[in-house]
Amino acid sequence: MKIIAVDPFYLKMPQITDTADGTQDTLVVRIQTDEGITGWGECDASPLVSLAAYCCPMSHGNIINIRESLIGETFDSVDDVIRLHNKALRNGLDIQQIHHAYSGADIALWDIVGQKLGEPIYRLLEPQSQSHSKLPYASVLFGDTPEETYQIATRLRDQGYRAAKFGWGPMGKFSEENDVALVRAAREGMGEDAQIMIDAGVVWGDDYETAYARTKQFAQFSPTWLEEPLAPDAIEAYMELSKRNPPVPIAAGEGSGTYRMAEDLILHGGIQFVQIDVGRIGGITAAFRVRQLAEQHGIQYVNHTFKSHLILAASLHVFATNESFDLLEYPAEGSELSQRLTVERLEVGSDGKVGLTGKPGLGVHVDTDAMGAYLAPVQIQVGNEIVFKPVEL
Repeated sequence: MKIIAVDPFYLKMPQITDTADGTQDTLVVRIQTDEGITGWGECDASPLVSLAAYCCPMSHGNIINIRESLIGETFDSVDDVIRLHNKALRNGLDIQQIHHAYSGADIALWDIVGQKLGEPIYRLLEPQSQSHSKLPYASVLFGDTPEETYQIATRLRDQGYRAAKFGWGPMGKFSEENDVALVRAAREGMGEDAQIMIDAGVVWGDDYETAYARTKQFAQFSPTWLEEPLAPDAIEAYMELSKRNPPVPIAAGEGSGTYRMAEDLILHGGIQFVQIDVGRIGGITAAFRVRQLAEQHGIQYVNHTFKSHLILAASLHVFATNESFDLLEYPAEGSELSQRLTVERLEVGSDGKVGLTGKPGLGVHVDTDAMGAYLAPVQIQVGNEIVFKPVEL
């Protein structure tokens, strides 16, 4: 089976705001083969920066774009997917967003191999394995006020969610009292029996003392974790925070743009939950390696997903076979774009959990008609040469 086309598509909502909402735009990648099998993937990064990694002219041997690395390659197996992962990252060694960008291609390649072999991706990662449904936690932003946060939490509880994560917004930007009021509102709105998670949105940088102080204040509300209180690369600060044995477990990892960054957090950061975005770290190939490392060190692996159900499915395949990794970040209130991107959705079942479809490959399919409503055609010209132009969906 030969790769004949690698096409990134920039999709966006009509209006983009500065709200920390990654569903407002996206880069979707389509890979086509000479056997008529098509795979799709998605990146969680600046779409146009990632798109450039697919078409930028070669600068030298360490800056070769992703399309040039893949088109014409023959692949038929899992080993080939891993080989192409290594080839593209090596060829793009000096393209700084190469891991983010390649995530979409990697997911698409896994999708294709799964379709060719008639197996869901999780069974390619672990042959003869079974998938396990996960408890979805609705992933939302804090309201601008505690009162708004309470209303959001109440709505999620009424929708049947037994867990929810509240993040970003005003957390950490005003007083300690306001932070505590936000968490109290989340707890009261969700009820005492639900799980709540708090995402600080890297607001305290490397200030582990303030992060520790907040864990002592938040502990009265029994959150499952405090997520990303510090910057993604503040490894020493995370280590100092962990040495203080905070009363609330610490989660981090969504900012890990490479396997090495995630490895550093696991080995030296002292975190209890590692959260990996399959659309940032280099795709399913890299994310599965992190899952294996987490298992080796007794750390809970959780997906980071604030995009569409395309990337949600890819994320779930990575850890579906580990029954003890039982939480799934579930984008509950994403944009219309993110809700319409796929034909199938990973819906919350009657048991309150979310599982995979069991179909070959990703098990979900892109709705190309819906994509057309959000497509922002891109053309890149260097001198007289057009290096990227729109293609048909």
